[in-house]
Amino acid sequence: MPQPQPVIDGFEFASAGASKQGLLPVAAFPRLGDMLANDAGEVTYSIDGVRDERGRPGLRVRVKGTLQLRCQRCLEALPFEVQEDETLVLAATLAEIHAEPADAHGADRVVAGREMPVRDLIEDELILALPYAPRHESCAARSSPGAGDKTSPFAGLRGLMRGRH
Repeated sequence: MPQPQPVIDGFEFASAGASKQGLLPVAAFPRLGDMLANDAGEVTYSIDGVRDERGRPGLRVRVKGTLQLRCQRCLEALPFEVQEDETLVLAATLAEIHAEPADAHGADRVVAGREMPVRDLIEDELILALPYAPRHESCAARSSPGAGDKTSPFAGLRGLMRGRH
């Protein structure tokens, strides 16, 4: 029988200064699956209840692990180290978040709930850490035959067009 996923009450967890840490298999993150070459490995996490500089309750989320992404050049597996440390400031409602001016350099805001799945918090941080188009620094697809040719694929068409005029 599968184990129930741990949940936290966001405001209570933050107010109490509680801590939770653990290890989750990469296969446990369904939204992340399509972005990976395979779901091998595990991710360690810790969540701490905190207060920000303005006294608002928050969650400090730390995530560490290696994900197997797919290189966008050669489509082979690409190990990607994730080491994130983010603070999420909690809000009671979405209206509370929208009432404040957006701050690109400030902490992210999330709507807190009585049952916030820990796995979802961790998965969100993993997804946000991913590069848009992952690729190897020196990829075999980059040095494929013909890559160094300076001949344009349209050179033959140019000759045909000159013959018509």
